[in-house]
Amino acid sequence: MTEKEILELRDLAEVGKVQFKERIVDNYDIACEMCALSNYRGGRIVIGINDKTGSINPLSFQETQETTQMLGNIASTMLNPSILIETDTSKVEGGNLVIATVKEGTNKPYHDNKGIIWVKQGADKRKIFDNMELKAMMDDCGTFEADEAVAPDASMDDMDMDSIKSFLLKKFRDALPKQTEDGRKPADLTADEIASLLIKDKTAADILRNLKLIRPDGRFTVAAVILFAKVTQRFIPTYTAKCISFFGNSVGGSEYRDRFSDTAMEGNILHQYNAIMQFFTRNLRNVQVEENFNSLGELEIPSVALMEFTANALVHRSLVWTMPVRVFIFDDRVEIHSPGNLPAGMTVESVVSGVSMPRNNLLFDNAIFLLPYTGAGSGLKRALETGIEVQFNDNEKTKEFVITIPRKEHHINAPTSEIRHQPQGKNAPSSGKTHQPQGENAPSSGETHQPQGENAPTKLKVHKVSQKVQDILNFCSIPRTAQEIMNRLGIQNQSRSRKRYIQALIDAGLLERTIPENPNDPNQKYRRVRK
Repeated sequence: MTEKEILELRDLAEVGKVQFKERIVDNYDIACEMCALSNYRGGRIVIGINDKTGSINPLSFQETQETTQMLGNIASTMLNPSILIETDTSKVEGGNLVIATVKEGTNKPYHDNKGIIWVKQGADKRKIFDNMELKAMMDDCGTFEADEAVAPDASMDDMDMDSIKSFLLKKFRDALPKQTEDGRKPADLTADEIASLLIKDKTAADILRNLKLIRPDGRFTVAAVILFAKVTQRFIPTYTAKCISFFGNSVGGSEYRDRFSDTAMEGNILHQYNAIMQFFTRNLRNVQVEENFNSLGELEIPSVALMEFTANALVHRSLVWTMPVRVFIFDDRVEIHSPGNLPAGMTVESVVSGVSMPRNNLLFDNAIFLLPYTGAGSGLKRALETGIEVQFNDNEKTKEFVITIPRKEHHINAPTSEIRHQPQGKNAPSSGKTHQPQGENAPSSGETHQPQGENAPTKLKVHKVSQKVQDILNFCSIPRTAQEIMNRLGIQNQSRSRKRYIQALIDAGLLERTIPENPNDPNQKYRRVRK
């Protein structure tokens, strides 16, 4: 490196990538710096520059030899596990500088010879004592698989058998017969019956155990709970999402158009995926792409891009950091925040180019059979091929990966008659009512309308629904009884209520019975139609 290039490294010193030392005075101090860089993203230690003034004090030939040897000894004897470094010299006026390059470690966490773990924090370094940070560090480099950990107290009774059935049907599609000996199709069987078709006399739990989703001792893994639990948050409270549509362009705004309640997000990964996609559908504008006035149009941000970004946020998020996935819609942009930085060795450039390096391997290998994504890195490239503008930010400060999608100006002008949602508490509006835009752009009240006469369609189509109806659909991502739905609505379980809310959605093709051949079956439940 030239002297000019060396001095340009001073800019990197501010973000912790370079450390200057005039001379090696304390071997332990250098060991701590190497430890911090190994536990971070790597960096350089430059010997021969004063770290206070930035002035160069070159090393003589003999000092250069001694310093190079000293750096190698420190790396191999004063760190656990030991590391390999690359040393180089740069000729400057009056002598040399020595540059030690420390790569990001692949066996984190690294300790000094006193057992202390150091990590970079800006231009300085600090000790780590918190177990959460240690787990995150190990998760980052693959020495700790958070999704393979045990989910305490989880049992088969806590699992949603419909989700397990869907998973088995898709994963073993090629291995299953087209029909059983008694003429039934696999889709008409229970999860346990499907398992018995795959391996005689085996249950769904046995298949999950073979797939390592259930441990040999019978305890469920975190991945299994994320994939199949009826209420994942009972076991992993932080595996959830916060969805807010703000007025304006600041996350600090107190006024919002729409937000999902915590209970609306209760469920497994498929439920959360569907809920987030429905949040996008009801809060982003539709763009008319056909001349026909009655055509549905397309979302202002292509659905294929939103699907891929949402699936990646749920699958590749850090399971160590105690924060939810966050989805924000502003007037000028959409943001998707996924907890955790990119895994070691990954950069934004490699992500964009289609390189796939999953953080949660067990979850990643199996979520592909529940979510509509490829899991091979091609989905992101397909999303970018839609031509949308996207910004990716691997934010070290907030420990999250952020995707920002600008919104086009002509899509963000809210109707002037729209009344904003106010914060709860003292500032809450007294009426408690949510007012919708009036006129031709007003969303419907949840009722379905269809043309009259010979051109009337044979099925009802709901283009827009009220928030109450949308909440029912989200709630029924997991099969629910009529009583559960009425409890959700806060009304009595009467025939007219069931007709108004349940039967109307069945007629509209949005809900379906789990026992369609017997509508009055006492075990009847209702689930959202998956399209």
